Amino acid sequence: MPVDGAAHRPGHLRLGVNIDHVATIRNARGGTYPDPIRAALIAQDAGADGITAHLREDRRHIIDEDIGHLIGAISLPLNMEMAATEEMLGIALRHRPHAVCLVPERREERTTEGGLNAAGQHNHLKPMISRLGEAGIRVSLFIEPDPMQIEAAVSLGAPVVELHTGAYAHAEGEALAYELRRIADAAALAAKNGLEPHAGHGLTFENVQPIAAIPQIAELNIGHFLIAEAIFDGLGATVRRMRALMDEAR
Repeated sequence: MPVDGAAHRPGHLRLGVNIDHVATIRNARGGTYPDPIRAALIAQDAGADGITAHLREDRRHIIDEDIGHLIGAISLPLNMEMAATEEMLGIALRHRPHAVCLVPERREERTTEGGLNAAGQHNHLKPMISRLGEAGIRVSLFIEPDPMQIEAAVSLGAPVVELHTGAYAHAEGEALAYELRRIADAAALAAKNGLEPHAGHGLTFENVQPIAAIPQIAELNIGHFLIAEAIFDGLGATVRRMRALMDEAR
């Protein structure tokens, strides 16, 4: 089972497939299908390197039972996204996924709207990161591609940062080049300071390759787009195409 970048061939960019929105469709009817665990297994067979699932405080998609079922069913690492709360910390310590990505969360938002303010929450985040690390859980901070946030991640002792690519995904023209440079510079700074840079949010077939080409980035986490495209082409084919685009960029 892959554990970190060192477990992969040099230059390999990992793909984490987020299965949240399979659970969104399931929950719309309150039944048992489509099953997010089945989606995770399909993604695994199609070339994913990991599975990501966000257990939100309002349980709008992934629910508590899904986390345990995923850990028992898949042979890939599970990356559990969660808010930095005592409730979520307890759940993570009970299930012990391979990794936890701490994200900001507001109940009224449709999706995660920005990066975690690691610089402004040092005293809150530090003990949480320490407890997760002591339990053998690899901690990632979902942050904006900003030097101040990277410096905060170093201070907090988190080994991984996931750079929020939302602004890049929605940018056009000169703004697109600017946002891409911000991400590239942030990834380089993170790597220089001993952090492993990941990236994600809003990535598609059309915009993934410039991000995938950034040499320091070790992993991309992609969800909503893959699940949406799977409606038309099937999840296995969609994951394989994303995997091929990422490999081509490298």
